[in-house]
Amino acid sequence: MDGARSTDQGGGHRAYIGSFTSGGGRGITTAAVDPATGTLTPLAVTPTAENPSCLTLAREQGVLYAVSEAERGAVAAFRTGAEGLTAHGPIVPVGASGPTHLSLAGQRLLTANYTSGSVSSIPLDADGVPCGPPAVLAHQGSGPDTERQQGPHAHQVLPDPSGRWVLGVDLGTDSVRICSLDPSDGRLRPHGETRLRAGSGPRNLAFHPDGETVYVLHELEPLLTVCRWDAREGRLEATAEAAVLSGDAPADTRPYPSVVAVSPDGRFAWAAVRGVDTIAAFSLADGPAKPRLTASAGCGGSWPRDLVVDPSGRRLYVANEWSGDVTWFEPDPLTGEPRAVGSIEVPAAACVVFGP
Repeated sequence: MDGARSTDQGGGHRAYIGSFTSGGGRGITTAAVDPATGTLTPLAVTPTAENPSCLTLAREQGVLYAVSEAERGAVAAFRTGAEGLTAHGPIVPVGASGPTHLSLAGQRLLTANYTSGSVSSIPLDADGVPCGPPAVLAHQGSGPDTERQQGPHAHQVLPDPSGRWVLGVDLGTDSVRICSLDPSDGRLRPHGETRLRAGSGPRNLAFHPDGETVYVLHELEPLLTVCRWDAREGRLEATAEAAVLSGDAPADTRPYPSVVAVSPDGRFAWAAVRGVDTIAAFSLADGPAKPRLTASAGCGGSWPRDLVVDPSGRRLYVANEWSGDVTWFEPDPLTGEPRAVGSIEVPAAACVVFGP
């Protein structure tokens, strides 16, 4: 799971669901989670700035952060509590356009800014309130797809498990950038760049629990790249590729993979694929570096934008943006094939995180 996901094995009592207000979403939905069945029960909706499409949670402080995926990108913070979410400081600009992802790295909040092709680092005060001007690192480059890769498009940014490095996935340049975070001023310092298949459009990555294997999911090709991660040197090396579809997509349908997630026990990985609206299941029984596609199941709706494993590791939750729902699944213990067991309506659902 990436940096915007909770991994507390004690289990979360709440789910927070971001949405696209431009597509009919109402803001951030708070839902109760039944620990026995995984059932979500909506409790409240918190209006926010435009398009809170990605969320991340500082569990110890009880602070939820949301991007505003808009032309003038911004972040907002909320206190979590029994009565729901309350604003925690002002909305803060990220100094860029179209932030699609955010994560926490120490006392900094990081955003990947798709439209601008940059990554922002925003300071947090002792209470976790975003404050001060952002430090923005602009990416450079392009790719062969003239419609989607005319320039850089940072889509995800997160720290590695060691906390020493920050990885930025750029769809526009077919690469993953590795940076260090300067403790003196919070700026991201470029360290290296791993080039991936030209025109593949890397969108999202997830670490295996071993901390040494990384799975990069591509949006412009239905492809999963396996990488070896060296935390001591801050080096990412592509070692293998795996298809995320068992056959060709229908002639009139183009697949757009969105998110990859890994089970906490390291036995399975899953990838959401928009367009064909499926969830691909990979067995890792042959080793973390050898994912084997074992099954594919319907996502329970349309356009699965987010896929997350719950804190217990027993269920998957999928945010289906176009059909406006969050559907949850119980994976088969042998194959990892997801089996849908429930769903709730959430207009323009975009992201799910778990917490107290």
